[in-house]
Amino acid sequence: MDATGFRRLWDEITGIGLADTGGYLRFSWSAADLALRDWFDAQAAERGLLVETDRNGNRYAWWDLAPEAVVPPGAAPDRRAVLTGSHFDSVPHGGAYDGPLGIVSAFLAIDELRAAGAEPKRPIVIGAFTEEEGGRFGVPCLGTRLMTGVVDPDRARALTDPSGTTLADAMREAGADPDALGPDPERLANLSAFVELHVEQGRSLEAPVGVASAIWPHGRWRMTFTGAGDHAGTTRLPDRRDPMLTFAFAVLAARKEARLAGGLATVGRVEAVPNATNAIASQVTAWLDSRAPDEAVLSEILTGFESKVAERAKRDGTGFTIEPESETPIVEFDASLRDRLADLLGGVPVLPTGAGHDAGVLAAHVPTAMLFVRNPTGVSHALGEGASDEDCAAGVEALAAVLRDLAC
Repeated sequence: MDATGFRRLWDEITGIGLADTGGYLRFSWSAADLALRDWFDAQAAERGLLVETDRNGNRYAWWDLAPEAVVPPGAAPDRRAVLTGSHFDSVPHGGAYDGPLGIVSAFLAIDELRAAGAEPKRPIVIGAFTEEEGGRFGVPCLGTRLMTGVVDPDRARALTDPSGTTLADAMREAGADPDALGPDPERLANLSAFVELHVEQGRSLEAPVGVASAIWPHGRWRMTFTGAGDHAGTTRLPDRRDPMLTFAFAVLAARKEARLAGGLATVGRVEAVPNATNAIASQVTAWLDSRAPDEAVLSEILTGFESKVAERAKRDGTGFTIEPESETPIVEFDASLRDRLADLLGGVPVLPTGAGHDAGVLAAHVPTAMLFVRNPTGVSHALGEGASDEDCAAGVEALAAVLRDLAC
């Protein structure tokens, strides 16, 4: 695989969902998402791959067993598939590579295998998972969480986007059936391994390609700060019950608790009511994202944060509640598969990540590994996210080698 070959296919999707900011708006079940699904179907058709969509909206393209595959006399072929792929959806105004790189690379890896005359002895499947970022409906990895039974389908159907559209309505408008949402244990049982290729979301990888060792425990918490709305020009400072003050304290407290404990904490989304320049807010809703090397550190951050913000709310005369929207324990990827891939690829670096992925959800049910492609800026979920065409081509070659080893 050369860089030119990668760029040719990559350029086919770079305009889909591109916003005026230079970032991407590729929300699940949106027009951009449907356009990317159509592109996925067209790529599969060009390669003679069978396309299907599961009950949770995840899309798959199957390269099935070749008719002439050699099977020992009297033995049935192992039909459990090797799954690869990633997701199309983005965070608001996110980068181009987070997610789609894994899908584009998977199609190119199959091209590499076919060019080399490889034939699968078990199916190879490319997956495109829905709502991985949670950018529209708020729950990350929703497609795989539904598949594995982590999220209740009734809860999922009732999730709303910022405009008030429910997931159920968005799916119906896109021609999908929300009543079918739910666990899919038979599909999981038919997988022998899952390998997700992803752009690295940090600055730790110095080689073109690396292998993931683990995903830090992480979660999202919804915070609600309540007070008394009033006039900005007539309400004396001592008379105010301003939830914005408590919120501002919470942002600083999250940073401090994370720094002291050795983890991460981010408040990147906030909504104020009535959201007027000349009015004291009556309510502020914000979301905390926190991650840490282990569960003990994450718990330490959350406990210290909640205690300090609750104390501050009393002093401000405001209300404060915090509720989890998603919580994910540490994920240690399958050690034997991780080591097998690192050795196969010539001893590439093995490193942990603080970013969540569908691989982290599926790892509890299927032997799972991740390949990282170097990101020279380290920036992700924002402008500046990227990888060189040469490194992406190296990622395709690595993925092809892995799929050959696991399936051919």
